[in-house]
Amino acid sequence: MEEAQVVESKDGTISVASAFAGHHEAVQDRDHKFLSKAVEEAYHGVECGDGGPFGAVVVRNDEIVVGCHNKVLKDTDPTAHAEVTAIREACKKLGKIELDDCEIYASCEPCPMCFGAIHLSRIKRLVYGAKAEAAIAIGFDDFIADALRGTGFYQKAHLEIKQADGNGAIIAEQIFEKTKEKFQMY
Repeated sequence: MEEAQVVESKDGTISVASAFAGHHEAVQDRDHKFLSKAVEEAYHGVECGDGGPFGAVVVRNDEIVVGCHNKVLKDTDPTAHAEVTAIREACKKLGKIELDDCEIYASCEPCPMCFGAIHLSRIKRLVYGAKAEAAIAIGFDDFIADALRGTGFYQKAHLEIKQADGNGAIIAEQIFEKTKEKFQMY
């Protein structure tokens, strides 16, 4: 059996070439299958008027656990993005808050909120289709990182960010010290 080879691409990402000749193609076909389901969810969400053109599926053991689309308009909830909705439903369906044995397929590159939810849920793998610029090009302004830096040219919302002064910050920080014994997470 051949040894796996480390390959570095022009953009600096590193991947491991498998010794199994068909491995890359098999992974690519599998990814295409589940990404296609996420895109179907995106179309479905637009067709029924639930929200923007975004879809996501959570997969475990090569089976779709849930498929969801953006429900921002339907739920009147700016956090009801496809990925967040899929994570919420997958957690409920599986009865756990850590999805470390799952993958998520998203029709578009996740916004920072969705990426945060993916990270916090401990999902082991994210595959996305379109880059965020495709969504920005039609008016979506989810570059939250730009908004935080104040560099968001296309941002619709203008938000002042400030940590509380004095006692406000102190009492808010005390909650962590006073409740730490209840949260032995790791």
